[in-house]
Amino acid sequence: MRLLGILAVTAIVPVIAGWPDVSRRQASATITVDVTKKFQTMDGFGFAEAFQRANVIVNLPAQQQQEVLDLLFNATSGAGATILRIGIGSSPDSSSDHMNSIQPKNPGGPNASPKYIWDGKDSGQVFVAKEAYARGVRTFYANAWSAPGYMKTNENENNGGYLCGVTGQTCSSGDWKQAFANYLVQYIKFYQSEGINITHLGFLNEPEFAPSYAGMLSSGTQAASFIKVLSPTLAAANLSSVGINCCDSEGWGNQGTMTSQLESAVVESLLSTITSHAYTSGPNSPVNTIKREWQTENADLNGAWQTKWYSNGGAGEGMRWASHIHFAIVNANCSAYLYWIGLQTGATNSKLISVSGSTYSVSKRLWAFAQFARGARPGAVRVGTSGGSFSTSAYLNADGTLSVLVLNTGSSASAVSIGTKGFNGPKATAWVTDNTRDYAAMSAGWKGGVVNRTVPSRAMVSFILSP
Repeated sequence: MRLLGILAVTAIVPVIAGWPDVSRRQASATITVDVTKKFQTMDGFGFAEAFQRANVIVNLPAQQQQEVLDLLFNATSGAGATILRIGIGSSPDSSSDHMNSIQPKNPGGPNASPKYIWDGKDSGQVFVAKEAYARGVRTFYANAWSAPGYMKTNENENNGGYLCGVTGQTCSSGDWKQAFANYLVQYIKFYQSEGINITHLGFLNEPEFAPSYAGMLSSGTQAASFIKVLSPTLAAANLSSVGINCCDSEGWGNQGTMTSQLESAVVESLLSTITSHAYTSGPNSPVNTIKREWQTENADLNGAWQTKWYSNGGAGEGMRWASHIHFAIVNANCSAYLYWIGLQTGATNSKLISVSGSTYSVSKRLWAFAQFARGARPGAVRVGTSGGSFSTSAYLNADGTLSVLVLNTGSSASAVSIGTKGFNGPKATAWVTDNTRDYAAMSAGWKGGVVNRTVPSRAMVSFILSP
């Protein structure tokens, strides 16, 4: 995470490789979807409400509160997000942006009996998780930015520092790896007591970066030494179903290096998912791993609040973010794509929905996510597409529907003909997002097993074919 208001950060907006020249576009295109050609299984799309951001939702008037929750999670009227990233706190208090620790004070050493505290709120994240669950979310990624300061080499949750006891890092207070693993397990149990099953667990956030807020340094080798403790600790607590994620690096290139170190340390088999952010380098190609890949944080952190779908192709625009998501899925085989924050206050593009007092403003970035999150539901398999110069991807959902997502970044509308191989269906619907429409129904032009439709300029259309 790059936390605005605590650290001034320059966001690195990756070049969208493959974005066609918007001044030229073919007059028509023929696209073939081959459902016999299968790629990755999709886990979903989402965001975080960490660092007290969830409390912004908690504090809204009841009507606006339910409206924004539906915008974020509802699969028929909103974006239909299916993953919530939850921040595991390490702060001794919950002042300012702090996420409070479940063990704010040193219990007396790594081998002392723990003294856990649970307030049932977790900086508003429990409320948001329950509301997300009520709207169908089943994937909850709990992620620690840092261990509590007393477990680290610098004795502070901020300014980097390493977990005491990982490879090459010794502390006079002792080895805290097991105590931190126990801490994470207890956090999961607290959420279980609230009716929320954590499905994925991470213990690092941008581990090559030492910010002035919560963070913890680590190499892949050092992460591996902790994973060797965390995995059996989860198993002993009957939590083997909780997948371990690693390592939420700053960028795809850094994560590639860390993943190689994880493989050399022979812990890849203990992991569920390789996770990375996209600030310093984007997901333009797959990480060399046998595990699933998630892009777990990205945002336009600077610049004035932007609600448009397209203006000039600049930062914050919805169409640009649709391209980011498309290339992460198609070029890097990502199974999930997460924005930084779903909702918060402030005047930048770091969130999907901006709140001021009791009013809110919705960006077109949210509707870019809706195109993917509503088209490719959890468990969908990405299938082959060919033909045309659009940014096109297709997904065979668990309910049997086939979603064909077509992004036209060109300045002219284009006729499109979509045929399928290995799929038969009696009907189709279509949903369009552009400057004037959020996620609006339109005619699919379905006849004789083929879609024949004009895709508007600078627009994204989901064609949903029913079996």
